[in-house]
Amino acid sequence: MRIQRNKSKRQTGGRNKTISPPPEETSRLIALFQQGDISEAESVVQSLIRHFPRHNLAWKVLGAIRRQQGAFDEALSAMKQASIVMPEDYICLRNIATLLCDLGRYVDAEKYSRRTLTMQPDYADAHNTLSIALRSQNNLAAAEQSCRRALKLQPNSTEYLANLGLILHDRKSFSEAEICYRQALVLNPSFAEAYCGLGLTLQATDRQDEAEAACRQALTLKPDYAEAYNSLGGLFNEQMRYDEAETAYRTALAISPFSLAVSHNLARTLSHQYKHADSEFYCRQVLAMEPDNAEAFYDLGIAVAGQDRHSEAKDCFTQALRLKPDYPEALINLGNSARAQGRIIEAEKSYRAVLHAYPDNKMAYNNLGNILQEQGRLDESEIIFRNILTSNPDVTEAYSNLLFLLNNHPDKTGKEIFQEYLRFDEHFGLPLRSQWKPHNNTQAKGRRLRIGYVSPQFCRHPVRNFLEPLLSLHNKDMFELYAYAELNKEDADTDRYRSYMDHWIPTKGMTDNDMAQRIRTDGIDILVDIAGHTGGNRLLVFARKPAPVSLHWLDFGYTTGLTAIDYYLADNACVPAGSEDLFSETPWHLETPCLAYRPTEGMGPVNLLPAMERGHITFGCLSRVVRINHRTIRVWAEILKQIPESILVINSGSFKDSSMQEILSAKFSDHGIERNRLKIGYTSPPWDVLRSIDIGLDCFPHNSGTTLIESLYMGVPFITLADRPSVGRLGSSILEAIGHPEWIAQTEEEYIEKTVALAGDLLKLTTIRADLRQEMEQSPLMDEPGFTRKVEEAYRAMFTKWCEEQQ
Repeated sequence: MRIQRNKSKRQTGGRNKTISPPPEETSRLIALFQQGDISEAESVVQSLIRHFPRHNLAWKVLGAIRRQQGAFDEALSAMKQASIVMPEDYICLRNIATLLCDLGRYVDAEKYSRRTLTMQPDYADAHNTLSIALRSQNNLAAAEQSCRRALKLQPNSTEYLANLGLILHDRKSFSEAEICYRQALVLNPSFAEAYCGLGLTLQATDRQDEAEAACRQALTLKPDYAEAYNSLGGLFNEQMRYDEAETAYRTALAISPFSLAVSHNLARTLSHQYKHADSEFYCRQVLAMEPDNAEAFYDLGIAVAGQDRHSEAKDCFTQALRLKPDYPEALINLGNSARAQGRIIEAEKSYRAVLHAYPDNKMAYNNLGNILQEQGRLDESEIIFRNILTSNPDVTEAYSNLLFLLNNHPDKTGKEIFQEYLRFDEHFGLPLRSQWKPHNNTQAKGRRLRIGYVSPQFCRHPVRNFLEPLLSLHNKDMFELYAYAELNKEDADTDRYRSYMDHWIPTKGMTDNDMAQRIRTDGIDILVDIAGHTGGNRLLVFARKPAPVSLHWLDFGYTTGLTAIDYYLADNACVPAGSEDLFSETPWHLETPCLAYRPTEGMGPVNLLPAMERGHITFGCLSRVVRINHRTIRVWAEILKQIPESILVINSGSFKDSSMQEILSAKFSDHGIERNRLKIGYTSPPWDVLRSIDIGLDCFPHNSGTTLIESLYMGVPFITLADRPSVGRLGSSILEAIGHPEWIAQTEEEYIEKTVALAGDLLKLTTIRADLRQEMEQSPLMDEPGFTRKVEEAYRAMFTKWCEEQQ
């Protein structure tokens, strides 16, 4: 801020009395300020203002002091007083414009800049300040014009050159922007601001290493330069180096605590790291200072959604859209909030609204495909995912969504579906074979093997009922365990998983190449995929073959399609002999069931058969709607017709939305089943629902999973249809494991016959209910140590086979 000495004198009261202090006082004040003795300068200036309240210079110095102290509002008040006592002081007007820019009041800054230029048309600093105000209002063409006018008046001004660089950067004229910064640096090689701007422009042209070097040079020249730390944070953010980005932003905030931009950037980086509570704190700080910031409301919505506060998130996204109606990301996340709360139809409307305005929005299109799938509208969903892949064939998420959909499709054959998995490998897997490298793992017989488990579910998730038995009972003398944790958030279950492991490696944000290299560096012998094509999978890491042996097990329930993965851990029921050609991996059959079950705490005791009290049979299914299709509905409707007084309970998260309940009810109505025969809803946890059910009905062609085993544990037998391997054989695998193959049907007609027969024998159902939990507990399905030993034997055999192949 420039300070202009006031040499004029004024008359007051008709007496020849000066309103200015003696020259030596003003000289002393200027010297104190320029020497940085702010405390003494403030004392002097306050004294001068008391004695000479209409002294322009004193008010300007007070304004400069307050600005330096960060008290911008007080600085502005002082500068305006200086302008009042001397209206012709155009430098004062320009200083006010600069302060208004600091306060983010760019419209007012523009007005004061133009007033200055009316008084002094060739005042270069005023043209430059005007360009800053215009740029901040996104009036880039006018900003460039003003800045070039300033440069025409002072061609060698490094400040103006750097400002023009910023404007050209915003206009995406990156080559011209770079020229401006480099010209400034020729004139002043120690100009930190030019290095900082150059770093931003180099980043925009994907010259990341040069950009980082420029930002670091700015900090070498000016170690307390908050904006350079902010730029460095942005660079790290783009490279997913979130820890480093966070450090950079926090350093910038330590230097400039009131920076809205840095606080907002830090909030976003914290969200990228799933530190949602911390992100929320900084979003609220931004909104406290700038309550109409649409982007801050959006980021606050992301932060609170990450903490499962979806109702609050909805309010945040709604507010963001109120402030910025043209905001597709906010509208998409408004749909996501509705989806998280089970309001499926409302979510669909949000995604369609985005696509109406932005037909090419891939995220909205993908989410619409998912939401249609969740409604059981598989053909519509399939069209969407195929359209996405036609225009964007490298979107792995859309391909995985398509494969999950096909697994559940009631009218596709196993061979048809498997062909799509092979195409996935052709497009994503096979091209990565060029990155395969020889493995030098020690082949010493009987040595301790390093097993790497890759999963996004090392947290509270149904997979824990099957994953924990193995991980908690591993023989640590023979197996060294590595967890590659692709987690969005951690919880108490995460802590328990961590305790089972010898090594814990967070992988969220790690590139596929970096993760594959980390696995190689760790010397993993056997790499186990727990995700398949579910969300958060790292299949493209497996496609790079980072370990000599790899296998898929547990979650997803079918092949990955990747020929880079060696084995699929199975049993004879879910992958029967003759079905091996439906798997890209080699099925490795255990002599036990391919999983062991550990019940969830608090399920409570088995109750008496409900039918004995009610006088009618209650059937039940706790599966999500994607598995309830026209085939299952037809079969279940026929069962209800044959058992006239019976009731069917359908209970899952798919039916939080009352609209979804009515849609399903209408499908049963088409088969002559009235609404009062159905109890559709959602209860969590479902233990009391299971206590209300006499017989469970499994879905097909994709069987249910965890809910089947939970039903058995609560004394509820179920009828299953053995369909296409392996997702259509899960029910068979479970029933074979507990010694009840008689509940497995081979045709839809047999499914109906077995169900009706079982429902007609209440005495038998009563006995089954009383004995089923104990039968389970004594069966291989709950033999945790036995299952673990069989898996460890399989691991040892797999690695031995690899060693033999190296000979």
